[in-house]
Amino acid sequence: MKVKQVKEILNAEVICRDDLLEAEVHTACGSDMMSDVLAFVKEQAVLLTGLVNPQVVRTAEMMDMHCIVFVRGKRPDLAMIELAEERDMVMLCTKMEMFTACGKLYSQGLRGGSGA
Repeated sequence: MKVKQVKEILNAEVICRDDLLEAEVHTACGSDMMSDVLAFVKEQAVLLTGLVNPQVVRTAEMMDMHCIVFVRGKRPDLAMIELAEERDMVMLCTKMEMFTACGKLYSQGLRGGSGA
């Protein structure tokens, strides 16, 4: 699935790096706990979270994630946006709850990184 499809499925707004919407993603992870994300060892993933702090971008970078989706209408600050831009990560924002967003992506074929 391409990041632009994630954007469309979640009716999301692009916060940064709209030039990277053609990137392929194969898995997704939904969590507000970055320690859980660190246990999720898959590449080319989408991170869905309601946590808004720089650690989210740093965790996504460590896990080679291409896209961060902020759920529940959460929005990153300018420092987080700049950090994501420097690291070639797309940031999206959706008003959907995490459960709904994950379910919509799953129903369209995006799977969890654990192979489930």
